[in-house]
Amino acid sequence: MMTQYTVPADARRARADKMLALAFPEHSRVALQRAFDAGLVLLKQVAIKRDHTVFPGDELEFSLPEMKSADLTPADIPLDILWEDECLIALNKASGMVVHPGAATGGDTLVHALLSHCAGSLSGIGGVERPGIVHRLDRETSGVMLVAKNDAAHRGLSEQFAARTMQKEYLALVMGRPQLLSGSIDKPIGRNPNQRHKMSVVDDVKGGRHARTDWQVAEGFKDIATLMRCAIHTGRTHQIRVHMKSLGHVILGDDVYGWKADPRLPHPPKRVMLHAEHLVFTHPLSGKTMDLRAPLPPDMQELMLDLRQLVLTGPPVPKVRPVSNPAHVHEPS
Repeated sequence: MMTQYTVPADARRARADKMLALAFPEHSRVALQRAFDAGLVLLKQVAIKRDHTVFPGDELEFSLPEMKSADLTPADIPLDILWEDECLIALNKASGMVVHPGAATGGDTLVHALLSHCAGSLSGIGGVERPGIVHRLDRETSGVMLVAKNDAAHRGLSEQFAARTMQKEYLALVMGRPQLLSGSIDKPIGRNPNQRHKMSVVDDVKGGRHARTDWQVAEGFKDIATLMRCAIHTGRTHQIRVHMKSLGHVILGDDVYGWKADPRLPHPPKRVMLHAEHLVFTHPLSGKTMDLRAPLPPDMQELMLDLRQLVLTGPPVPKVRPVSNPAHVHEPS
């Protein structure tokens, strides 16, 4: 469908692509650029280029290229949805689920599941009918993830991640007990020069990038383990895992960064005990403050109950299902 637009009489002359981007903020610049490249932006029935100068009173017509289907087969995999509307989804990713398809993955990634869940509601990201993954969690990490359904939401969320305006908090079960109750780790992180699959604390000269993690003790289990709340101000690969190791308190289950099984634990964890528990951001279209929490997954709950049994006397702690209120929306001030 062609959209008609008349350049306002009080507008200054400008490039056609910039004029349309200002007039139609619901379309991303990339989407409009594809329209120009496909010859779908017309002035007096003639296709024009992006840099064509337009003047007040000029009548433009344009349409966006047809959306291409993603070259993936949707998979009907259950998802734990925390919040959903017409432009984004917030979900509680399960541990063990890979986010992006790749050469070594199957047809059961988060993207495959979202293609099934969002059938008919995706308007396309970059011209392709696919969910917009704006950040990622490691395979073993559980917790809150945001997914855009259209270009405008994808752009808005990506800008917030890039500007570091989102509040991101994780819960991590770590070895031992810190001497302090809280602290901040401000150490650059880069690729481990000897083991390329790992990250490590390295200086700027060796390719390290600024990384900051604020932490505080949420619950202690004597000298066996500690539940830490970690707020990250940057989003480096394995950031919390590397910073906890540098603090001398490796996350339980993190074999890659040096965790060793504690014989005092009756049931050693089968994965890294890290959970993206809390995320606060601005809704990219409504401007409302979104405050989302993902309840702890069963394996972390069970391990914490085991730890409490080791340090407390009395009858066993009953395993009750926690009550959570995962999503809160606040009007902008």
